[in-house]
Amino acid sequence: MSQPKQIDSPLYLLLRKDDVAGFNQEKPKSGVIDMRGGDFRGLDLRNLDITGIDFTDAYFRSADLRGLDLRNTPMEGASIAHAQISGAYFPRELTADEILMSVNFGTRLRYNTR
Repeated sequence: MSQPKQIDSPLYLLLRKDDVAGFNQEKPKSGVIDMRGGDFRGLDLRNLDITGIDFTDAYFRSADLRGLDLRNTPMEGASIAHAQISGAYFPRELTADEILMSVNFGTRLRYNTR
């Protein structure tokens, strides 16, 4: 299991400073933004424009993800332990049980590819 990491990116630093509006403004309009394995513990990400962000193996312990539409966001291997997820959409490959296990016990999200 990979450990959460601080990502060397100006966009990531904006999120760590709780500047979601600044992130949304500076974010490129196309392409993939690599946030794989990032440490997002305790951040309020409710208004984040997640289009094009790769959150594979990311760590969201106690983060606020309420209302986010994550349906097209790679999240395999991410942990959402104790995160606020009310009103959030998750990728179709994640079952409700898988999401619940991650929220309650911190397990890494495993995609159901059947």
